[in-house]
Amino acid sequence: MEQRMEQRIQSLRIATGWLTLFMVGTDLFVVSPLLPSISKQFSVTPGEAGWMVAAFSTMYAVSAPWLGTLSDWFGKRKTIVIGLLGFSVANVLTSLAPSFALLIMSRVLAGLCAAAVTPSIYAITGDVAPAERRGGWLAIVGSGLLMALWTGAPIGTLVSQVTGWKVIFAGLAVISLALVLFNQRIWPASKRKPRQPSLSKSTTGGTLRNVLGDVIIMSFWGTAVYGLYTYLGTGLRLFSHFSPGLIAVALIVYGVGATIGSLSGGRLSDRWGAGRVSTISLVGLGLLLGLAALLFHSRVWLFPLLLLWAFAGYAFFPAFQSWLAQRFSERRGMAMAWNNSALYAGITLGSLLGGWVITKWTFSVLPLICAVIALTGGLLIFVRRKDTVTTELPSSHE
Repeated sequence: MEQRMEQRIQSLRIATGWLTLFMVGTDLFVVSPLLPSISKQFSVTPGEAGWMVAAFSTMYAVSAPWLGTLSDWFGKRKTIVIGLLGFSVANVLTSLAPSFALLIMSRVLAGLCAAAVTPSIYAITGDVAPAERRGGWLAIVGSGLLMALWTGAPIGTLVSQVTGWKVIFAGLAVISLALVLFNQRIWPASKRKPRQPSLSKSTTGGTLRNVLGDVIIMSFWGTAVYGLYTYLGTGLRLFSHFSPGLIAVALIVYGVGATIGSLSGGRLSDRWGAGRVSTISLVGLGLLLGLAALLFHSRVWLFPLLLLWAFAGYAFFPAFQSWLAQRFSERRGMAMAWNNSALYAGITLGSLLGGWVITKWTFSVLPLICAVIALTGGLLIFVRRKDTVTTELPSSHE
């Protein structure tokens, strides 16, 4: 009976974490398709309306490390609950904003609150997950953000056609309040797990220097993946001469590969070791991106290549988070927060780099540059793994 109750609690924790990240991801990703309506409402250009995304992302990247460190001291559950309350207020302000300036301010607040919620969800999931299943738990919970890109944002876009864009953010505010209750009830109040003597010394250190030395790898990943993905539709249209219908199919194939990769990365980490899977997936991503530069003209090979590229790329994300959770068990909040900031920094750098490359040269050069970046990240994580004091073991041996 007790075992069945524990399994039920574990399932509810995974579901709560997934739903929370799905809601945060939908709030971010739904803005892009709503920009034409928002720009018309406030008489600004779509480019200016895009400042909503920039305001959210910039505040997230700047504040996440400090809020993550705070959560290690203040308590992860409290940080999540307060962050969700603020997130609800931010979305109410977005839906009621009478001017574009106040709209941007509401998105700054939303980014701040998201920075309190997202890393803390990852960290507390790492805390409560069984050691032998930590990678799998992080993969499932983290897939909420990814699924928001492919389902939450499109659903929100369809609903906005009937109700208007403001209702979307009002609805997200209500959902955020509901998730306050779930997160308050389901997560334990303790801040951290006891130290595990079988782990390496680097695991319990949690120093800022070590954390930064590791999470910079996430910036390499974000730059390589999103430097090319941001302009994938443009490349398929102008370089490969795909029709809009084929571009949609290509994006669906990419999304399927990304989802499978994200879910598989955690399970593979539990079986083979998170650091090992992170290294293999990042190197594999680099090789596949290099191959993409050669086969981008081929419609026969491009679709399976997109599937494999997305699989390898997104298998890295949960594996790397599991690796961080193992290395910094005493400072998971701080490590996950800096990792999220590194991710957003990589995404921003990738989009800027990609735009510069296709303007300066041609699209065919972009996959090669992203391949070099991914391979460099793979080399860096290989070196960082060698720096650990003890040999890395799969999670089941922790």
